[in-house]
Amino acid sequence: MLWPSITPSWARNCLALLTLKPVNANVHSVHLADGTHVGNLKRVGSVWKFKAVGYDTHGAVEPGCGPLTNQHNTVFAQPDAAAVNRQLGSHLS
Repeated sequence: MLWPSITPSWARNCLALLTLKPVNANVHSVHLADGTHVGNLKRVGSVWKFKAVGYDTHGAVEPGCGPLTNQHNTVFAQPDAAAVNRQLGSHLS
């Protein structure tokens, strides 16, 4: 009998929902699986903070908005896609 793989529920729900793309040494953009930009990880001192981004109907940037607005300023030790998905991915359902 084969046992089902044991995957944490957060991983099943948010596996690879978010990806990181380096912008420069202090910024990584955060994107949904379809490429939609939802924010940035920005180095602030010795920590990395998630900065939510949304867009209005004309395409203008709205800082602190978008689908992850309530996670704006979430702190990370480093830019790590797995950690970003753990902390932010579950808020996209």
